[in-house]
Amino acid sequence: MEQQPDDQDGTAAAGAPPTCYRHPGRETGVRCVRCDRPVCADCMIDASVGFQCPECVRTGSGTGHHPAASRPRTLAGGSVAADPRLITKILLGVNLAVFVAVLADTSLVDQLLLFGRAYLGDPSAGIEGVAEGQWYRLFTAMFLHQEVWHIAFNMLGLWWLGGPLEAALGRVRYLALYLVSGLAGSALTYAVSDPAQGSLGASGAVFGLLGATAVLMRRLNYDMRPVIVLLVVNLIFTFNPWGSIAWQAHLGGLFAGAVLAVALVHAPRAHRNAVQSGAFALVLLAVVATVLVRTSVLI
Repeated sequence: MEQQPDDQDGTAAAGAPPTCYRHPGRETGVRCVRCDRPVCADCMIDASVGFQCPECVRTGSGTGHHPAASRPRTLAGGSVAADPRLITKILLGVNLAVFVAVLADTSLVDQLLLFGRAYLGDPSAGIEGVAEGQWYRLFTAMFLHQEVWHIAFNMLGLWWLGGPLEAALGRVRYLALYLVSGLAGSALTYAVSDPAQGSLGASGAVFGLLGATAVLMRRLNYDMRPVIVLLVVNLIFTFNPWGSIAWQAHLGGLFAGAVLAVALVHAPRAHRNAVQSGAFALVLLAVVATVLVRTSVLI
């Protein structure tokens, strides 16, 4: 016997089984828990109880919340983006743009370099540095490179580690992780290094991504051996006796990235935003306190 056509909302004529409101040819016994429209396996979306149809998920109907509340979320609670590497690409672009600018005008190095307190060139120009109120150097040094090999290694690390982290955390949380980890590395460098010793590079921020990757892989129960090997190799290069690597930036960024990642991926869902915001606030407070204490010693 030929099946009679369905109504527009997917409700079948009398005696016929219901069909999906989006795919009239597919019979189904599942209905949306919000609007009661029948949905097939391709259209049903998991809900806390039962399933929802795409329209109800998209509009947030029946929830009493803004439609954004029904959008898919990352493990850390961020919004799922169409391009999960957008922020990583922007960070790469900024680093490369600064590198090209330095090639065109080498005087930018002195203007953006991180150091505590020293004369730059002519002593009559006065003492400069973070201790003299140039706090911006803690930030600008994170995007400053002089050697091709230096920026190449850092940008490869940013690309390999950044993409998966950005997808797992969401854009805002990922960007905050990168910047705060870099600032933590700069703060430790400022606190421990010779005040006249210059430091530059994105290594602190990249090591923050490395620490966060280790925490994330542990959270997802992934095989930890690859990230452990990567961490050990990087620490060997960090503390090698023949190089001039700012190990303080590496360790500061690594520790901050791991601490922040714990808050990002382990925070209880009911208090996720408060725990995550609190963790970032505490790390930033530690950065500011470290800078203030070091400055009081140098002045």
